[in-house]
Amino acid sequence: MDKQHCHKASRTVEVTVLSAENLRLDRKSVRKNTYVIVRVDPLNSGSTRADFEGGSSPSWNEKLILDMPFQTRFISLEVKCRTGSGDRVIGTASLPVSDILGDYSPESHLHFLSYRLRDARGERNGIINVSARVKMSVESVCPSTTKNQVGYGCSSSWQQPTLGVPVGHRKNYYSGVVTGVPVWN
Repeated sequence: MDKQHCHKASRTVEVTVLSAENLRLDRKSVRKNTYVIVRVDPLNSGSTRADFEGGSSPSWNEKLILDMPFQTRFISLEVKCRTGSGDRVIGTASLPVSDILGDYSPESHLHFLSYRLRDARGERNGIINVSARVKMSVESVCPSTTKNQVGYGCSSSWQQPTLGVPVGHRKNYYSGVVTGVPVWN
């Protein structure tokens, strides 16, 4: 029997939480102990360390790498502050996956983004600055070949498909790919 091409595509998102500006808690400038939770879904999140020196404009410059399901549409950014009475939410923002994936950006392109934070009342409460990129990978998911399964297993010749519009049609053989980049005046 012929070898099968077995693979599973997956993707991760790399979010570097850079800094925040003008953070307030109960209408007063935050002094210290701020951190950020980046959440892809309820069961998949990561957190920065707390910033002890930046006050209302903390800096983390911390990279978080998370698995990102293909159906993910938004990544949640939640800025919190550790206080004597427990951790409090300063503000949240949603990073649309469409801001870092698709359009004319090549795969793994690094995007630098800033989002307005909103507190629990929906009021403006600072800005968060991040960089983000999506990384795709292809993994083998086939069982290994055994003596009883001759011909089964994964072929190492699988290649990630090329994106674009096929051209040069000749007996089901495509000799090139056309890609376009918009040009505006």
